[in-house]
Amino acid sequence: MVRTIDINADVGEGVGNDLQILPLISSCNIACGGHAGDAISMRNTIQLAKKHKVNIGAHPSFPDKDNFGRKHLTMTKSELSESIYHQLLAFYAIAETEEATVHHIKLHGALYNYAAKDAPTADAVVEAIIATKIRPVVYVLHNSVLHRKAENLLPLQFEAFLDRRYNSDGSLVSRGEEGAIIHDKEAAWQQLQKMVEQQTIATISGVEIPIVATTYCIHGDHGNSVEILKYIHSQLKANNSEISR
Repeated sequence: MVRTIDINADVGEGVGNDLQILPLISSCNIACGGHAGDAISMRNTIQLAKKHKVNIGAHPSFPDKDNFGRKHLTMTKSELSESIYHQLLAFYAIAETEEATVHHIKLHGALYNYAAKDAPTADAVVEAIIATKIRPVVYVLHNSVLHRKAENLLPLQFEAFLDRRYNSDGSLVSRGEEGAIIHDKEAAWQQLQKMVEQQTIATISGVEIPIVATTYCIHGDHGNSVEILKYIHSQLKANNSEISR
């Protein structure tokens, strides 16, 4: 029996490789104006995702295009919630005109990391999603603050990263640290394989920890993302597996 794996990637961010990435993944997270993207890019990327039968997700962030959403912004809870709410509404409106179903929401960058550990940030995210009255699946880190805040309120799916290194507490190694990002295609495949088959991951210190995930992310702005995805496809085929469709 063929095993299926959900691989998601961040797209619609103006990096220029969406045409190559979309055929190689099963779920996509489309920038909706916070860190990148506008109405035109959202519409074009939704159309491309539909063409390749890829699950469509909204990818909100701190409203910070200058830093690509990778810097923590000091905002009140209500300001942050309002920003996320309007990003989602803009995305939903375009998806509706394209007759596209929004499958999930996945936070971006600093917002993803802070919502995983900071209660007010997580509350702002949950309140914004609920306020839209639309309930897509939310991709979260297992056992994160956002997981606990959203549990029983929103449908969740747990996520892990095939192109990032982990600390022993299960958090992602900061991008500023050496070795935080996996560039080698074989190393990325080995990390994915271990997560899927053994439900564990080797941390930056060499200790193995358990991991709970059903969707696996590669960053679209990763310089080797297309090469890594093509290699993963070849390895999945050789191991009687394929991406979900």
